[in-house]
Amino acid sequence: MVTAAKRSLSSETLKRLKGISRLARGDILKMTTLAGSGHPGGSMSSLDIYLVVFSFARIEPNNLGDPERDRIVISHGHTSPGLYAALGRLGFLDIEEAVATFRRLDSIYEGHIERMVPGVEWTTGNLGQGLSAGCGFALAAKILGRSYHTYVIMSDGEQAKGQVAEARRFAKKYRLNDLTVIIDYNQLQISGSVHEVMPVNIRDNYLSDGWKVLEIDGHDYQEIHDALIEATEDRASPYAIIAHTIMGKGVSFMENRVQYHGKALKEEELASALAELNLENDLEKYRNLREKITPKRYGRPITYKIRINPGQPRNYDPETKIPNRTAFGNALRDIARLNHKKKGRTPIVVFDCDLTASVRSSLFAEVAPEHFFQAGVQEHNTATIAGAISTRGIISVMADFGVFGIDEVYNQMRLNDLNHTNLKLILTHLGVDVGPDGKTHHCIDYLGLLRNLVHFKVIIPADPNQTDRVIRYIVTEFGNFMVGMGRSADPVILSEDGAPFFGSDYRFSYGRADLLRHGSQAAIITMGKGVYPSVLAADELRKEKIEISVYNFSTPFDLDHEAITAAAKTGLIITIEDHLLRSGLGSIISSYLADQGIMATIKHIGIPTYAGSDHYYILLDDIGISVPKIIGFIKKALKERR
Repeated sequence: MVTAAKRSLSSETLKRLKGISRLARGDILKMTTLAGSGHPGGSMSSLDIYLVVFSFARIEPNNLGDPERDRIVISHGHTSPGLYAALGRLGFLDIEEAVATFRRLDSIYEGHIERMVPGVEWTTGNLGQGLSAGCGFALAAKILGRSYHTYVIMSDGEQAKGQVAEARRFAKKYRLNDLTVIIDYNQLQISGSVHEVMPVNIRDNYLSDGWKVLEIDGHDYQEIHDALIEATEDRASPYAIIAHTIMGKGVSFMENRVQYHGKALKEEELASALAELNLENDLEKYRNLREKITPKRYGRPITYKIRINPGQPRNYDPETKIPNRTAFGNALRDIARLNHKKKGRTPIVVFDCDLTASVRSSLFAEVAPEHFFQAGVQEHNTATIAGAISTRGIISVMADFGVFGIDEVYNQMRLNDLNHTNLKLILTHLGVDVGPDGKTHHCIDYLGLLRNLVHFKVIIPADPNQTDRVIRYIVTEFGNFMVGMGRSADPVILSEDGAPFFGSDYRFSYGRADLLRHGSQAAIITMGKGVYPSVLAADELRKEKIEISVYNFSTPFDLDHEAITAAAKTGLIITIEDHLLRSGLGSIISSYLADQGIMATIKHIGIPTYAGSDHYYILLDDIGISVPKIIGFIKKALKERR
């Protein structure tokens, strides 16, 4: 029951909404029939919610760039026909273009909603992530001192997802009271009744996590409006509004029929439905438009200018014995000291999943505790929040073990990539360097996964000095970066004259390889944990008159062509990595050589399969990453060439 005093909608407003709703239902049916696919049933049950929320919220077609506009996240992105119809009829977009080009290759009106559509804040479709994105937007309002409200419109079926529960708890812990969820409760999902597919006590779940809950008729404009008023004006808690709706609302033969969840009407069914809605059947007009129309391209900005003082790099001397994760924490703490609460600087936030001491995010928390968010063992929710908040003009850092921060949340990172986020993902405890924790915690496949994320850049620094400079670099660059490192100490890499190679005047340049040792008989290409033993092996081999080049390829997805060409001229390349051979640096280099037509013998040292539990140095030696094993491997390879 809505308790706030009603502010009755005028008869003119009610009449207008009812008229728009009828037209929009026709739009939904026409676009899905024309495309031959789509989700008309759920679109029609959510439509009235969309119309009232977009009419009620502080957002207008001409203020989509206003930083104080309300944010509306559509979690169940498959109801895109309903959203496009509502936005079109409310003046946000060209409705004829949306109907005619729905699900056409060059159209922005895809089957699931995308950020480039006017009025859409977040690309969705993977159910269960919308509330997390909403938490990211609501948290951004707190960080930036904005007064906007965040609305998240969701389906009932996705309430069964664990990530939704994670987001509820996060919202309550961090008092995201300018956050309202509206749930389209039509009680049907693709496989049938929500009560049979997977029963969920939606109301009690939200109540038990400290939310306030309202229940309304999701097709009654006044009830929707009143509920939004109460949820928006009561700043004591986040709200969940359960809106009882009817799938296929407005067309008698579609109502409460689950088969129309994801099935477009046939043309004869469309004719019958349009007649019932008292609408013209002008499908042929849209069919002709579909062939002729050139879709508009909306120039909505994705990036933003970053204003950060990265500070002066630290220089770690040869006696320093710290892991790269500590160098990361030190650099981030330095950056926080220089920028936190400084006027005109881009805010930085850090997210942790109960690993504060291990990943060294605690060092940032010492300086900026109010910008440090402990999410507990809730990686899926945290990954989405960290991505969403980074689209709001905030640099977002998520630090986690590799096995959790990419293996476990690949789908969330994929959606971040699709949304062009500005996330700095720091993965520690990579490879078998985790040691005794065993194969469940050895993240040996991170490159294989991240290679599939088109916009992610990956950096695997060699030692604390390079790590320091990499961290200072990524916070000044827009885009998704993963910086990876192991668990154990990383000795400082020295140049041939004994000075720290990555110290002094070294500047990190993305895509540039580092020539650490020069030799003409063979070349090692390596990264991360492979660098230090490779350098030592080359130095030992030189004593035997065997000259080996050693290259540090810290950016394995953006290869240095000149370095690879020079390495290939030796005739023998050996790749060395603490990663699965089938999907790591070696496979990347091999593919590159083949694509470029560069001739050279190439051999690989790396992980053939899952490892067991033991000290990290024993596991690394077992896969061939130790000075004696590298020396023996190179000698054998050189002998085979003769």
